[in-house]
Parts: sequence; structure tokens; C-alpha cells
Amino acid sequence: MDQQHENDEELGLEAFRTVPTDDQGLSLDELSQAYADLLDRGDDPFAETVTPETPAVPAPDAEEVAEEDEPQGEEDAFCEVSPRSILEAMLFVGHPDNAPLTSEKVASYMRGVRPQEIDELIVELNQRYDRDGHPYRIESVGAGYRMALREEFNSLRDKFYGRNKSAKLSQAAIDVLAIVAYRQPLTRDEVDALRAKPSGTILTQLVRRRLLRMERPDEKPRIPRYFTTDRFLELYGLDSLRDLPKSPD
Repeated sequence: MDQQHENDEELGLEAFRTVPTDDQGLSLDELSQAYADLLDRGDDPFAETVTPETPAVPAPDAEEVAEEDEPQGEEDAFCEVSPRSILEAMLFVGHPDNAPLTSEKVASYMRGVRPQEIDELIVELNQRYDRDGHPYRIESVGAGYRMALREEFNSLRDKFYGRNKSAKLSQAAIDVLAIVAYRQPLTRDEVDALRAKPSGTILTQLVRRRLLRMERPDEKPRIPRYFTTDRFLELYGLDSLRDLPKSPD
């Protein structure tokens, strides 16, 4: 060991240290008109330099250690598990498919809580966010809720994620979207019959853009049927399908 130590000193090894190294701008009037037309036709925290000149730090007294071991601010760090905190956590995490969370869905995870109480908690949370100046609030989207940034922070979001590229739907896509919106649920054959031309490719594109969704019924024959989505409502500024424009006919 002494020989190794002497070798290390000669080579200077005792001082060696390692340092851890798409779809915006859709017109509701266009959609309504299309349906009407179809009806007509930092620094590294571990890189701390220690030199021989650094004075040794004296060991603390036992009383000082006891005071430092006491938990500081334990009450402030405690978060009570309540219907309001559970609701806020669920909204913060969000739906896996980015779908709005309904009051019924949230209430189903809480014992003895009714959907109406969830709506009241939403109001309370938004009041607190407004009072404390939070950069986000809870928005009503379709039949559910979603936590979102306030409008004045949209530019920051765009810089962080990058701007969304807008994509204009073709007239054929608007026709298919209008048919499904006003007549859902529909099968592909029913859409083809109403358009008098094949529509399978367009239906697939609209599903990929999350404007339509496809469901298979439980009973046979399990033929897929198409519905509009919450994203469709959001892009067109609708609370529900009942808000779709109605033609004079």
C-alpha cells in the first residue's frame, strides 16, 4: 500500500478527480353550406472544487444537528386529498386522447360525489386561478372540461411547441364532414350513397385528423359507424351538435 501511495504521489494521481459529466380556419358557414348543397345536389452541482487551502469545517454541536433534523414547513408541503384536489390533478394530467373530461367521468372516481358538485368545483377553481393570477384556467369544451393556458400566453406556447401548420380541407372532405355531422352515425356505404361516390379514403383522413371517430357496435353485424369528435366541436366553436346551423328546409 505504501509503495502504491508513493507511486500515486509521483504521478499526481491523488489529486485526480472525475466530473460527472393542421386544421385551423375551418368555416362553419362552409360546413352548413356544403350540407345544404348536398341536399340540393445550468452549472454542474457536483463540480465542487476542494483544495488543500480550504479550511476544515468544524463539526456542528449536537443541539444544532437536532434543530436541523426537525422537518421544516411540513404543513406547507402537505396536500389534502379532497374532491377538489383530485379534480385538479385529473385536469392537470388530462385525458390520454386529449379529450375533455366530463363531470360524470370525474365523479365516477370519487365516492359520494355527484357530477353537479364537479361543476361547482370547476367554478371555485377558476375563481382561485383568477384571484391568484395563474396563467391557466379550466375551459368548457363540448360536454367536458380541459385545463388550458390563458390567451395572453398563446405566443409562449407557440414558441415552445412550434406553430401549428394550418391545412385547408378540400371541398370533398367538407362534404363528407357535413354529411356525418348532420346524419351521424353513418356507415361508409351510407356516406357513399349520399355522395354518390366512394368516400373511404376521405373518411380515413378525417379520422386521422381527429375530426371524425369510428366505432363498431356490440351487436352483429359489427359494421363501423362514423361520428364527429370533440375536436370537431372545438374547431367549429360549438358546444354541442345541437348548435349546428339549420337550413330553412
